[in-house]
Amino acid sequence: MNKLAVVALGGNALLRGDQAGTIKEQEQNTTDTLENLVYLLKEGYDLVISHGNGPQVGNILMRNDAGEQMYGIAQMPLDICVADSQGGIGYMIERVFRNVMRKHSIEKNVITIVTQVMIDKNDTAFQDPQKRVGKIYSRQEADDLTEKKGWIFKEEVKAEGGWRRVVPSPHPVGIMNENVIEKLAREGNVVIAAGGGGVPVYIDEKKNVRPVEAVIDKDLASSLLAARIKADEFYILTDVPFVYINYKKPNQEIKEFLDHADTVRYLNEGMFSKGSMAPKIMACLQFIEKGGLKSVITEATKLEDRSYGTKITMKYDK
Repeated sequence: MNKLAVVALGGNALLRGDQAGTIKEQEQNTTDTLENLVYLLKEGYDLVISHGNGPQVGNILMRNDAGEQMYGIAQMPLDICVADSQGGIGYMIERVFRNVMRKHSIEKNVITIVTQVMIDKNDTAFQDPQKRVGKIYSRQEADDLTEKKGWIFKEEVKAEGGWRRVVPSPHPVGIMNENVIEKLAREGNVVIAAGGGGVPVYIDEKKNVRPVEAVIDKDLASSLLAARIKADEFYILTDVPFVYINYKKPNQEIKEFLDHADTVRYLNEGMFSKGSMAPKIMACLQFIEKGGLKSVITEATKLEDRSYGTKITMKYDK
């Protein structure tokens, strides 16, 4: 049986921070990133791809807001916006990857699954919303929206006098249709799933599936998906080729190989930024703790070069 890999594409794999966000830019970035996944297909891996959606879902929310203010178009809730972004980004990745594979004479189906991810409605994240979404408002606008819609706002540090909506980011506990995703991937299809961390849902007392106004960390959801479908390897593609300790300090050090114990120790020592690398490290740890063989964090264009990337295993694997 072929090895199965789950590859989580970071936001920069689709949209760079200094770009306007046109579809032409996103398609080119996606093409450049997917060219590096051809290596895994040629090595005989079955493949599941997940992706971020931060800039895209933010734009959807702002279009929501503009449509309501200018034309009276009813706003859609956050779960619908996340699903919209999954469908749109999944379509783009699917189409672009078909073209990339054709270039390399690879024939595979590519399938996008808009994925719902289970959360615990009693997760403590609901008592302390922290994830910023949507546009920046004035204090008066934020107060009006709090009264009208019950939204929660926090002051935006980067914009003096600006306020942004914050929503919970609960921990993922299950993946809907995980058996379907695994079956399709094991049959040799490339599956795109759990985009943007998935649409957060829970089961109510009547056993109905209910949405929540929240977002799920993409890397944690991707890691859980990888574990649940019994993937062998889990990759996070980001904008750095390695994990570092003492990052950007005189004693900065590359860590190409990490075992579970050292990774946990560095995490507890605060070596990884909470806003960037720490969630990726926690996702990698979650995967190997649930039986995965290896997690890798690397820069998208370095995937094929095995001398790059930080490899995290239960024991050192050099």
